Amino acid sequence: MNIINFTPAPAFVGGVIIGLAVVVFFIGNGRLAGISSIVNNLLTSKQDRGDNFLFLIGLVVGPIIFSFSTTNEIPFFMTNSLPLIVIGGLLVGIGTKVAGGCTSGHGICGIARSSLRSVIATVLFMVTAILTVAIIGIK
Repeated sequence: MNIINFTPAPAFVGGVIIGLAVVVFFIGNGRLAGISSIVNNLLTSKQDRGDNFLFLIGLVVGPIIFSFSTTNEIPFFMTNSLPLIVIGGLLVGIGTKVAGGCTSGHGICGIARSSLRSVIATVLFMVTAILTVAIIGIK
């Protein structure tokens, strides 16, 4: 099955919305909107971090609302192998800890701040994703 997913206008609008969300989060909280940091703060911070909880709820509820508001199906393929999903999740968690952040923290917030560390991390994330797709053969 060939899926052509070249949609520059919606991608641009989505990018603008993500950028605005990051700016609003930063102005409102004085912190960057890196998802791994938000999850870490929610789980480990002694302070009341209701904003972290609300941000994460929004990440879950947003796509659910979108799925009811559109007639277009979004093709999504994922393995049904529980061990593979668990191993993948653990590797992502370890990777975000080693890299000092995740794709949202480095790719959106870090690059916007001209952080060389974030540029290098984002390039490595992307190269790894491209190689993974090339090796596994996802079409």
